[in-house]
Amino acid sequence: MTLTAFARPGLVLAMSAPAESGANPWVQLISFALVLAIFYFLILLPMQRKQKKVQQFIDALKVGDRVVTTGGIHGQITRILDKTVQLQIADKVRIEISKAAVGGYQGQDPVAPDAAGQS
Repeated sequence: MTLTAFARPGLVLAMSAPAESGANPWVQLISFALVLAIFYFLILLPMQRKQKKVQQFIDALKVGDRVVTTGGIHGQITRILDKTVQLQIADKVRIEISKAAVGGYQGQDPVAPDAAGQS
């Protein structure tokens, strides 16, 4: 097979050196910093605020609070330990769950909405 397809009269293929860009490196640095700032204010800062709100809720739990777990179980707190709480979900029926599994108070919106984007 010959390269006669590319050897047409009048067809000239040439490559030139890339043109030097006179872009200032400070402009590139500032644009990168701007992207990082936008990422921080739109993603990280709201996430930190939500985590702080959830932690305050968990720290404020007390015996007698009526809560709903993230799994949908309703109950009343009967005992609080370091990382767990005991819920009474029926007469003489108590379960022990992680504090992180408490989603909110009964009859109120959840403290930490699920990942589906509900607020």
